[in-house]
Amino acid sequence: MRLLCSSTSPFSSKVRMAARHLGIKLEEIRVDTNAGPALLVDNNPLGKIPTLLTDDGDAIFDSRAIMHYFDRQEGGLYPSKKGKRTEAEVLEALCDGTMECLLSIVYERRLREPEKQHQPWIDRQWTKASRALAHLDAEPPKIGKKLHAGHFALASLIGYLQLRFEGQWEADHAELINWASKFEKHFPDYPAMKPQA
Repeated sequence: MRLLCSSTSPFSSKVRMAARHLGIKLEEIRVDTNAGPALLVDNNPLGKIPTLLTDDGDAIFDSRAIMHYFDRQEGGLYPSKKGKRTEAEVLEALCDGTMECLLSIVYERRLREPEKQHQPWIDRQWTKASRALAHLDAEPPKIGKKLHAGHFALASLIGYLQLRFEGQWEADHAELINWASKFEKHFPDYPAMKPQA
């Protein structure tokens, strides 16, 4: 299978880590979404990453859809007990939503001239992200014997914060930093697979 992705994308990171964890072999193809490459837009009308191209010729996009596809293929990415599965899915949704807020800030700063940047929009996104981080720091998810999709989402979120928001969040979120260290003990490939330039 081929994964259209980017090394900086937290959503790509989440999917790549989950595949590695499950032993799913992927050919990772780096794409620049701003360039709108044909391989991407021909398979995903939204032109977004990650996009998975299966051996059967199907295109699966949105990181959560890919995660559920992996789970159907190999199992083990979401807990079997209903309550635990819901917890994992809600954690993944919270982390994904936070990453979307952070990406909105990065795009606003990168794609607009400084005089055209809308600071109230940036502030609103940061407020939402800050609330989520405070919630996660107060109640970091436990890491048991098995890693699940929510763990990979949180690991990707922390990696993206380290990449794009260094010095802006660490002081108030020691528990999340500790959580990332614990996650790395369960998933040693984390340093190489988290979002990075």
